[in-house]
Amino acid sequence: MSLQLNKVPNLFICLAILSGIASGMQQITIASSLAVNQKQAITPSLKQKQVSNQLFRIVQNGKYGFMDETGKIVIKPQFDLAWNFIDGLAQIKIDDNYGYIDQSGKQIVSPKFRLAFSFSNGLALVVDDYKYGYIDTSGQIVIQPQYEEALAFKNGLAAVKINDQWGYINKTGKIVIQPKYQQGLHFNEGLAAVEVDGKWGYINSSGQIVIQPRFDETIGFSQGLAAVKVANKYGYIDKTGKLAIQPQFEQAWEFKEGLAVVQIADKWGYIGSNGRMIIAPKFERVTDFSEGLAAVKIQEKYGYIDSRGKMVIAPQFDLGLSFKDGLALVYTGGKAGYINKQGQFVWQQTN
Repeated sequence: MSLQLNKVPNLFICLAILSGIASGMQQITIASSLAVNQKQAITPSLKQKQVSNQLFRIVQNGKYGFMDETGKIVIKPQFDLAWNFIDGLAQIKIDDNYGYIDQSGKQIVSPKFRLAFSFSNGLALVVDDYKYGYIDTSGQIVIQPQYEEALAFKNGLAAVKINDQWGYINKTGKIVIQPKYQQGLHFNEGLAAVEVDGKWGYINSSGQIVIQPRFDETIGFSQGLAAVKVANKYGYIDKTGKLAIQPQFEQAWEFKEGLAVVQIADKWGYIGSNGRMIIAPKFERVTDFSEGLAAVKIQEKYGYIDSRGKMVIAPQFDLGLSFKDGLALVYTGGKAGYINKQGQFVWQQTN
């Protein structure tokens, strides 16, 4: 599967309707840090009962629930779909409607939306009657569904589509950057990628263009650099728009934990922020580094490497995803499971 980096807005419906655990497969090939798996900082106004610091989504008999880090089931599988908890709240689906639960399993927002997304900056994007709006952590609509498309809030601003043009609103719903772009992405490190006349550049939070639109594709800034496509190759620019790493890669991802995934020919490896190859491109598929480890595919099986490229969990899985809170979701023989950093299973799907 190959996806253009700048097509993020059009992915949101697809991401939302994917099966909860299966949706994690997108980490293998998507270079952006969007959407359902995006890292989101929120400050919930609702005091929630904390059962565990970490809960992990599981599926049994076609229903979704949650376990703790030891593999103990905390919320019995009962939902048609479920997503991971983001700072205490998780989306769930019951009878074609979406709502939210807390970590005790209590419904905080009853299932009533056609689609619902993770909370970010204290608000969640929801869809009602084919329009996008935003709710707070109590389920109250704070920005009426009115937009043709929209992204989650990040750093206090959200990209929204009005009359086929993208602009930005603040958390009161006020338009702070007028809709005039073909597309607009999240603000990262103070800058957002926008499309003008088929080319991508960057604006600041005041709406001023600080890097002229001249790139074929872009992603957000991460650790001071952003991947851009120039003449069918990817390189990296700094925040002045200057090329810091010359275009030479078939694909290039965001920097995570000091390393970025790049593709050369049909193999994947990792570079440092100076452009030097740190882990040679020899893998069939990879994930970003997370908690010091990355999943890599070699000879049709996934294992895990450390930041030096050393294989620390031998390739043995049909699919391996990134570690989060000490566990990684893996698939073997069509069954899901969670492993710890020693490669030991803490939970395996039985049906």
